[in-house]
Amino acid sequence: MNTHSSTLSARHRIGKFWQMLLAAATIVGILSLIVLIYNVVNEAAGLAVIQYSVDPKLVLPKPLDELTNEEMIAAIEENLSKGAYQRANTDQPFNTRTKSELTKFVQERVLEEEVKGTWSLTDSLFKADQIRADAAKNYPKARLEFRQWLTLDFITQPMSSNPLYSGIRTAILGSFFVIVLTIVIAFPVGVGAAIYLEEYAGHHWFNRIIQTNIDNLAGVPSIVYGMLGLAIFVRALEPFTSGAIFGILDSNGRTIISAALTMALLILPLIIINGQEAIRAVPNSLRQASYGLGATRWETIWHHVLPNSLPGILTGTILAISRAIGETAPLIIVGASTFIAFDPNGLFAKFTVLPIQIYNFTQQPQDEYRNLAAAAILVLLVLLLALNSMAIFLRNRFSNRL
Repeated sequence: MNTHSSTLSARHRIGKFWQMLLAAATIVGILSLIVLIYNVVNEAAGLAVIQYSVDPKLVLPKPLDELTNEEMIAAIEENLSKGAYQRANTDQPFNTRTKSELTKFVQERVLEEEVKGTWSLTDSLFKADQIRADAAKNYPKARLEFRQWLTLDFITQPMSSNPLYSGIRTAILGSFFVIVLTIVIAFPVGVGAAIYLEEYAGHHWFNRIIQTNIDNLAGVPSIVYGMLGLAIFVRALEPFTSGAIFGILDSNGRTIISAALTMALLILPLIIINGQEAIRAVPNSLRQASYGLGATRWETIWHHVLPNSLPGILTGTILAISRAIGETAPLIIVGASTFIAFDPNGLFAKFTVLPIQIYNFTQQPQDEYRNLAAAAILVLLVLLLALNSMAIFLRNRFSNRL
């Protein structure tokens, strides 16, 4: 009896040890996430010293906020070169621009507004007096303002060489085009392959080789898929991926469709494996009951197996898409641009994506680009959370229908 009690006590002690270990791992994970979010938010807002490179009194007849639209247009024409003025007027005629648009143009192109220094949110809150003193001493002609780098303008404006006016609209649109096309390509192929491997393929040696290779491909580094995409889609299939066979002559193979095909290859093994697991989880008794009522194999799959496995398939697919949204290396190799100022307008357009835009911001030497990177990271996190929330919603919705 004593031996039994001591054995039971030892088992309870082991169980409590593992419980504490798992709880500690959970706490470490939560703390790591909090630190990550804190560091990103800490750089996404704070005090900034902003100064004009050109003295407004030398080029403007009166203070900027007192100028009429006509006076601002005259100042722009007088201070820009003829070619620069004509290009800007061709892009959008000055007489059709609003006062806020003209003011922003004057600040950026005439007065050449630039950032001289930035501080994190924590320093801005707890060291504000010291920052004001340093700014007044080092930049007497500049203004010190609290700036939120994540704004509506940041999301809706294209890239710019001036960080004060640089946005991520082009990158968001590029990510949208690439991911939507990736889903259109990878989802039906992946689900179809999962159905075949689980419901039709037998235990033949050839099918076992296919299954083994799919499992191995799920662990291949993403940069390898980038090299594969460069060799096949960008170079070998350039007449198609550049749009040349459709009469598009101002492009090459480094386009949205090449990126989408590469990303589809990247996530295809994950979709197939998750799809197989979801299909395998459907009780075999459901299949047997369907066969007993006279249904064919395809009717059983379509009306019973697939609806019951759909929540798991959708969850696995969207998690795979979440991985694709955050990938950078394959798209850099395929030819995504690090700086592009115009929006993609089709499958054969040049492009960039949000992770590459973040990477480009972090490579710049100016501190203000670090703030832009933090703001872009917040946008990317929101997109990922929205996508994962969609996965949960779809899974629950289809589960409730069963």
